[in-house]
Amino acid sequence: METVIKKEIRLEGLCCANCAAKIERGAAKLEGVKSASVDMMAQKMTLTASDHSRFPALLEEIAQIAARIEPDVKVSLFEEHASARKAETEEHESPLKKILMGAGAVLFVAGMAFELNQRLELALFLASYLLIGGEVLLRAAKNISKGQIFDENFLMSIATIGAFAIGEYPEGVAVMLFYQVGEAFQDFAVGRSRKSITALMDIRPDFANVKTGGEVRRVSPEEVNVGDFIVVKPGEKIPLDGVVTEGRSALDTSALTGEAIPRDVEPGSEVLSGSINKNGLLTIKVKKLFGESTVSKILDLVQNASGAKAPVENFITKFARYYTPAVVFAAAALAVVPPLALGGVWSEWINRALVFLVVSCPCALIISIPLSFFGGIGGASRNGILIKGSNYLDALHNVDTVVFDKTGTLTKGVFAVTEIVPANGFAADELLGLAASAESGSNHPIAQSIMKAYGKPALGAADYEEAAGHGVRVKIGGRTVLAGNVKLLEGIEFEKPETAGTVVYLAVDGVFAGHIVIADEVKPDSANAIAELKALGVRKTAMLTGDSRAVGEKIGRELGLDTVCAELLPQHKVEQLEKLFDAKTGKGKLLFVGDGINDAPVLARADIGIAMGGVGSDAAIEAADVVLMTDEPSKIADAIRISKKTRAIVMQNIVFALAVKGVILSLGALGYATMWEAVFGDVGVAVIAILNAMRAMRTVTAK
Repeated sequence: METVIKKEIRLEGLCCANCAAKIERGAAKLEGVKSASVDMMAQKMTLTASDHSRFPALLEEIAQIAARIEPDVKVSLFEEHASARKAETEEHESPLKKILMGAGAVLFVAGMAFELNQRLELALFLASYLLIGGEVLLRAAKNISKGQIFDENFLMSIATIGAFAIGEYPEGVAVMLFYQVGEAFQDFAVGRSRKSITALMDIRPDFANVKTGGEVRRVSPEEVNVGDFIVVKPGEKIPLDGVVTEGRSALDTSALTGEAIPRDVEPGSEVLSGSINKNGLLTIKVKKLFGESTVSKILDLVQNASGAKAPVENFITKFARYYTPAVVFAAAALAVVPPLALGGVWSEWINRALVFLVVSCPCALIISIPLSFFGGIGGASRNGILIKGSNYLDALHNVDTVVFDKTGTLTKGVFAVTEIVPANGFAADELLGLAASAESGSNHPIAQSIMKAYGKPALGAADYEEAAGHGVRVKIGGRTVLAGNVKLLEGIEFEKPETAGTVVYLAVDGVFAGHIVIADEVKPDSANAIAELKALGVRKTAMLTGDSRAVGEKIGRELGLDTVCAELLPQHKVEQLEKLFDAKTGKGKLLFVGDGINDAPVLARADIGIAMGGVGSDAAIEAADVVLMTDEPSKIADAIRISKKTRAIVMQNIVFALAVKGVILSLGALGYATMWEAVFGDVGVAVIAILNAMRAMRTVTAK
């Protein structure tokens, strides 16, 4: 049987989006590679290969590909938690490069300021050009020697050398100078974006205080074992999931759930790693290793989310492969065909062709679009919404049908006594006491809800006898008590109530004593969540439940749902989902929201699956495409808002970049645009698009 391995490879120093796409294509073609996906923002490649033994050779081959395309990139195995180190490599310009560019700029200004003879002018501008753009020329020569022709280094070299060839010395130097300055701004903007988005998820604890006897040692969280006791001081992050054994405090869980209100904890309270201890000193017994803890799951989801690319990202990558060569050939035709066919001045048409070359680089799109999705995913995670890929974030903007599970999703999943209706002279307290005594031997949620409502020690019950699926028969104080459903009361006269909930009927010595209604409470913001979804353009809302039709329809009316499908077994939920798929119109997406444990088949079948409150559930994280850190249905509307905002930013960048480039290309062909405008069309547009993309991380979820 063929084994498949998945590894992450660090591409340190990768800052060129075009180069990232070329490295990805080169790696994907290697023998034994199933797939390769480069995430430029995280500076890593996710590689899936078919043979573990061949991986060292693959790593070496990928290093050779990277060296051929971008010599400054260092290839190594991606170290776990690299982002927690000062890690997001900051691209600092070397002092020598700054000095050379400064000297070149001074010579350029001198050449512009003084009247010089032609030979001295050429020498001055040429020296300035080499000081400013020597690095670009060298990279272009290296890449051409390795067969990598159509990149920005080649385009800028040809354009500026062409300017010198037709005697436009100042323009050639100015274009190279502005290109280098623009590249510096672009790298700075990308670097700042990386750090800003990384800071959104700065939840990884750096240490743990392990308590052994009377001694406390500071160690790495990875060194702590299950069952160890750790001490968390005020202001420190909780490093691992566990249970409080000593102390009381308030926890800031906003980095996990997006909730600003602190959560009070005391002995017996479960706590999640990544929370911040606000005041008291806590002793915690560790329940999970660091690699299995909440903070590790969240970081893994967010850091790997960029690997699943949205369709628009894949389209732009393919578009760029053909766009640049097409513009280069168009530039060559523009330089040669008109002079030959129309007898025009060669220098004029060559200058127009050079404008084509300068403006043709698609970096504005290749960088800003992944950055927009990266920012959207980071911003969503800050709001307690974990999205497993750009493709799911993109799909959320087009949701038109939302299907909910009931228990634990729209309702609290906790049964509570809502009505006590005595009959035939029995008192309410007496009825509840008899029910609590009868159910005291059961662990069923309904029995537990009755015990909780009674709140006192139950009377002793004897001769306990259970009728499967019907209820129980017991002796309490010498009286025979029946507690169960209507089937248990055969032969006893009573009136069946009209109510939506689970009804427990009681009879004492053959006389009907009354009934108790137990219902699952609706979450406070469920109705508001449905209203918000409809305001966002969701066409249809539905609920699938295994509960009775009366209960389902009551909740459906209360929340304003369009469709309720009740009394369903798990396999029937998938069938009902298929019917809802068939009823859909257009290209809208169907979203299913469940608890992530019992609903795995339905979560997998939907276009997008969302698990509610599933951070502690491996099943939720595996089955769902989106995981909500809290039990609030309103987070679904927040996720759709974030998706719509991110999508809008992506489309703004695409339209803006292509429109500006199209205008400059048209004006350049007609002779109205100079290379100065062309430089703006390249690096200027890229910087503006990157700055616009950074808005995606500042997600607004307020209503």
